[in-house]
Amino acid sequence: MPTTKEAPSAREQELLERAYAYSLTHGLADLSLRPLATAIGSSPRVLLFLFGSKDGLIRALLARGRADQLELLRQTEQRYDEPPGLTVIARELWTWLAAPERRPLMTFWVEAYGRSLVAPEGPWSDFARSTVDDWLELLKTSAPDETEARRTAVLAMLRGALLDLLATGDLDRTTAALEDYLRD
Repeated sequence: MPTTKEAPSAREQELLERAYAYSLTHGLADLSLRPLATAIGSSPRVLLFLFGSKDGLIRALLARGRADQLELLRQTEQRYDEPPGLTVIARELWTWLAAPERRPLMTFWVEAYGRSLVAPEGPWSDFARSTVDDWLELLKTSAPDETEARRTAVLAMLRGALLDLLATGDLDRTTAALEDYLRD
């Protein structure tokens, strides 16, 4: 019979939050346990004990980042009694995604998404696919009468504008591009 993981201890949760904050500024691609452990007030041995391996820690960090994204989606869904439509939800999502205080989280997301595509067997496994599914489900709930193709196009536009924003920092131009697209 498969065993289920027990709820994380307070110490495990505390170290996960610290490691998550660290990874938002330092990334995951070159994550090394020794500098991470030093930065968060732990040791590599403790991190390995709590998370099983470096890959286990990365999986926990990805799940933690995804939890932020899922919370946004949950809050967005709860704000409306009726489906708001693609234009309304796309603008709301863009405002959230493009906020300067979210740049570290969005950079983390892009890194994890990309790694999931190039290293699908590693700890990143299925991250990209899962996030696409999560966002498409929100768009479907928000605009059930729209076609799947239109919802996919809106998601692609949001992702593309986000990548461009992260690369250039040009919020005015990327927002104008999104607005132009949504007018069609």
